[in-house]
Amino acid sequence: MASIERFSWAARGRSFRYAFAGLKLLVVQHNAWLHAALTLAAVAAGLVLGIDRMDWLGIVVAIALVWFAEAINTAIEHLCDVVSPGPSEAVRQAKDIAAGAVLICAVAAALIGALVFLPHVTRW
Repeated sequence: MASIERFSWAARGRSFRYAFAGLKLLVVQHNAWLHAALTLAAVAAGLVLGIDRMDWLGIVVAIALVWFAEAINTAIEHLCDVVSPGPSEAVRQAKDIAAGAVLICAVAAALIGALVFLPHVTRW
């Protein structure tokens, strides 16, 4: 049975440093640049169109969902490359499934964006 580490502020600080290091690795990915551009576009559209609090909730959840999926996908790809550096059908399938998860989240985010923004655009 694993021992439970005592709480320390230093350990929490290290956890945040590791998390920020992970985010730094994430944002250098090519797909992350696309996500960043679309994130900025969604936020700009929300500000210009003056969406309400509930609409912002949907937009924030959609943005977080896509970024979360992309982070998990990137982690899986890195791990697969270490575990199996050579060609492997199982690794290819794992990477494809992880990429598919990002696609599912991106399509859901696009639908949320359409549901939020289209009524405002048609009135504008």
